[in-house]
Amino acid sequence: MEGNTDAPPCVRLAGRDGPNDKEISSGRKGMEYAMQEHGLKLKDFISQFNLEVLNQGSDFDTARLTVTDVNRPGLQFHEFYDYFDPRRLQVIGKAEVTYLKGLSAAQRRKCFDDLFMYDIPALVISRGLDCFPCCLESAVEHEKTLLRTSETTAAFTSRVIDCLNRVLAPCITRHGVLLDIYGEGVMITGDSGVGKSEVAIELIMRGHRLVADDAVELRRFSGQLTGSAPELIRNYIELRGIGVIDVRQLFGVRAIKNDAVLDIVVHFEPWDSSKFYDRMGIEEHFVDILEVQVPTITIPVRPGRNLASIVEVAAMNNRYRKFGYNAGQELANRVDSWIDGKGR
Repeated sequence: MEGNTDAPPCVRLAGRDGPNDKEISSGRKGMEYAMQEHGLKLKDFISQFNLEVLNQGSDFDTARLTVTDVNRPGLQFHEFYDYFDPRRLQVIGKAEVTYLKGLSAAQRRKCFDDLFMYDIPALVISRGLDCFPCCLESAVEHEKTLLRTSETTAAFTSRVIDCLNRVLAPCITRHGVLLDIYGEGVMITGDSGVGKSEVAIELIMRGHRLVADDAVELRRFSGQLTGSAPELIRNYIELRGIGVIDVRQLFGVRAIKNDAVLDIVVHFEPWDSSKFYDRMGIEEHFVDILEVQVPTITIPVRPGRNLASIVEVAAMNNRYRKFGYNAGQELANRVDSWIDGKGR
């Protein structure tokens, strides 16, 4: 599709259709990206984790979780607030509750008053434990959100951190087509009209799966880039002369995939007879996306080339290279060995 690609929460690169030759060859600077201040709405978080709401704070409708960690305020109950980050979700479990039970009612109330004086997004009580009356009173007085979950503290915090790492992962939107080809995430880039979508349709008809067309949202998570389509244009693809088609309806669910790890970038460009193109493939080239080095190759486009087959081979070859096999390097080594043998 070549239409509107405004797709929150990612910010699209302004005035950029794809990397130019210099960016592809260097694999370094030039892939500037914009990051949007975003976060997970507290209300959405509560719904997703099925939390019980004991008290709604004054910012219940607007609060967002903006950091990828949580805090258990045991040290804070000992009045140690150095390096305390109030942006974190606060979670108390059996250990904190047991400690608080050993305090007087006045001391417990002071612990919660001191905590709720900070602008925390919410306090969650795990294991379905009873809420201290003074905790609820303090939350109401300070207008803070108080929640409860039946999960154990360890299970809940692990799930929350994993969720926040995914939701808050650095994200950009790139112009291109992302497909799953033989298990490899391949993003095809190039100028508009170079034939990306047409090649994508041919690959889909060969049994490969479409992830995103036109706008590819890339998120960095655990050192990898995961690509997906904006919800608005998911499963759609545009073919000039035909229009927009729904891949899921036309080819079935086997032809689509929700997301894929980005393994290689294949850049299409019009054939330039004055330009040298790599014919051995010994050297590897990379492009920097969100500070992750992604292998990239440039495919010159001209009439008569079977681009779909070339992209398939590029995906398979990239998989072999992950196992340390480089056909070009092996051929060069064989030639060098032959020359050395002839010279003796």
